[in-house]
Amino acid sequence: MALETTKVFPTLTETPKARFRFDGMNILRWTILIVTSIIALFPMYWLFANAFTPITSNPPLTPILVPAFKLDNFERLLANNKFYLNWMVNSLVVACVVTAFHCLFDTMAGYAFAKKRFPGRNLLFVLILSTLMIPIHVTFIPLYLINRQLGLIDSLWALILPGTAWVFGIFLMRQYIQTLPGELIDAAKIDGCGEWGVFRYVIFPLSLPAVAALAIFTFVRSWNDFLWPVIALNKPQNYTLTVGVANLQGEFMTDWGIIFSGAALAALPMIIFFLFFQKYFLEGVRMGALKG
Repeated sequence: MALETTKVFPTLTETPKARFRFDGMNILRWTILIVTSIIALFPMYWLFANAFTPITSNPPLTPILVPAFKLDNFERLLANNKFYLNWMVNSLVVACVVTAFHCLFDTMAGYAFAKKRFPGRNLLFVLILSTLMIPIHVTFIPLYLINRQLGLIDSLWALILPGTAWVFGIFLMRQYIQTLPGELIDAAKIDGCGEWGVFRYVIFPLSLPAVAALAIFTFVRSWNDFLWPVIALNKPQNYTLTVGVANLQGEFMTDWGIIFSGAALAALPMIIFFLFFQKYFLEGVRMGALKG
């Protein structure tokens, strides 16, 4: 009985050595990972250290390693920039609306390319993917002319409407929906579901992991967008956060404390998103390599 108990409940000393093995190769790997992580995270730490340290003129030449943990820069930022809260709201509105559009339209297009049969499907999909090779800067002039004709320049609609669909999102959703069994669609149609019913009750719920990954990618991309907003927006109250923070730099004198605090607040939502949804980032990267 004692022997059987020992086999069922092994002691810590009997644990396989592979679990606690710290040979030279493992130490080297952990050292490389730690050093690489410190190098990658140091700019972000330096940003927040400067944001919490009172600075009015040029920042010190040597990096601030220990912040003062004071809110002077943030107080000046909110006191001297009455539109900062507008910029934050504008960025949230644009990012959330664009993300909702992507989750709907990219999933619908991915479903069509994955499960529907129609003439020229593969050719049309290749043509859509080929647009990824076109530099986005080439599209700014025609995009600006179209928005000007529609009267959308200097409004949030100029940022929202061009972002209703994304080629990468269509590709991502197609790759994921292709892995879903076609028998589920046939069963839904036998039960009386139409095309919209199949999409709403079968495809979309089963694609939620991919939709979540797409939502995170889209939100981060829309939140950090700078080039098109700086072209399409003119009035300070209509700026997004990235454009507004860039305009904090003065022509003759720059308050670097305000810039550091503004950049820190702008980066905070992205940090929160990554901490809470990092598994969806990794899932999205994995799904991009699924076989069609």
